[in-house]
Amino acid sequence: MEIAKNIKYIGVDDTDIDLFEGQYDVPEGISYNSYLIDDEKIAIMDTVDARKTNEWVEKLEAALNGRQPDYLIIHHMEPDHASNVKMILEKYPNCTGVCSQKAVAMVKRFFDVDFADRLQVVKEGETLSLGQHTLTFIMAPMVHWPEVMVSYESSEGILFAADGFGKFGALNHPNSEGMAADKLHGTVEGWACEARRYYFNIVGKYGQMVQNLLKKAAKLDIKVIAPLHGPVLNEDLGYYLGIYNTWSSYQPEDKGVFIAYCSLHGNTEEAALKLAELIKDNSDVKVSTSDLARDDMAEAIEDAFRYDRLVVAAPTYDGGVMPIMQDFLHHLSIKAYQNRTVGIIENGSWAPAAGKKMHEAFEQMKNINIIEPIVSVESTVKEKTVEDLKALATTLIG
Repeated sequence: MEIAKNIKYIGVDDTDIDLFEGQYDVPEGISYNSYLIDDEKIAIMDTVDARKTNEWVEKLEAALNGRQPDYLIIHHMEPDHASNVKMILEKYPNCTGVCSQKAVAMVKRFFDVDFADRLQVVKEGETLSLGQHTLTFIMAPMVHWPEVMVSYESSEGILFAADGFGKFGALNHPNSEGMAADKLHGTVEGWACEARRYYFNIVGKYGQMVQNLLKKAAKLDIKVIAPLHGPVLNEDLGYYLGIYNTWSSYQPEDKGVFIAYCSLHGNTEEAALKLAELIKDNSDVKVSTSDLARDDMAEAIEDAFRYDRLVVAAPTYDGGVMPIMQDFLHHLSIKAYQNRTVGIIENGSWAPAAGKKMHEAFEQMKNINIIEPIVSVESTVKEKTVEDLKALATTLIG
């Protein structure tokens, strides 16, 4: 399937996988994207995960139609894209791997084979002519590994974006949203949900590095974005570039309140849901809630970054905070959560400590406006609790 003249999509879907990177639930699977530029010189643009080697090789051989590839472009060494680097270099002895300097050591580390004489190291701005197609290489360190680079094909205006602009979801999964009829090209509708969950949980820590890449991309005439996961983007590119700018600058995407809670015996949950009710009854502010013990943690992180206001509600547990909330706060911290307003609800029957622990966690994050005072639930929700929640709701509504 061509994404442009003589540039073919040879990626594969994985609809059997349950957890991506061993931790992220992917009910709609994942795609491992690979491309082939068929010119005077033939370039394979990345390989795929070992889970789908055989299917990918069939597609590759069909696209090659008996010819031998000249180059294997290695944008990113993570195994879901580079598992077959060794196989390709052994299968095609005249094929040269093209990668960044940092990727050279990774190739040896992953495959325990020294391919140094088979690897062509490229630097920022260097080009590779394939005939009618020319690739310009752009270094993108820590988006989201140190060896990452992207490439720009100038004749068709295609940005091969590595893990940038990727999303969860197989292209041909029956439940996938935001796809055009051919399932390859993405549309704005439905794209952001799983792209947002993918971005903040996988790339989110490295916002400044994404900003650096976006500044470089702004100088290019991009007509198509070809990521390593998810659909190829060839319409409304301003939307995708704009939303990536918002995400990577840690600015809220939407105005609203996200309430993340956990509860031992239902009382903290009652307080959290009462707060949501008060906000809805007294304003048109959008409210989203998540029971951290039952809902997907990655989706909770996604919503925390999506909205400009967050409320955390948790009971005291073993002199601290309930572990699932501690895990949520840890995830926020390591993903560089910042630039938000936060309210806190705690519960405790004899020695409340959750509020203090949550407050301390947010104090360590950048530019967090913590609403005072903390709402303290004394075992169960009482009339005083409701009055305190009303005050918190009023502050959140603004």
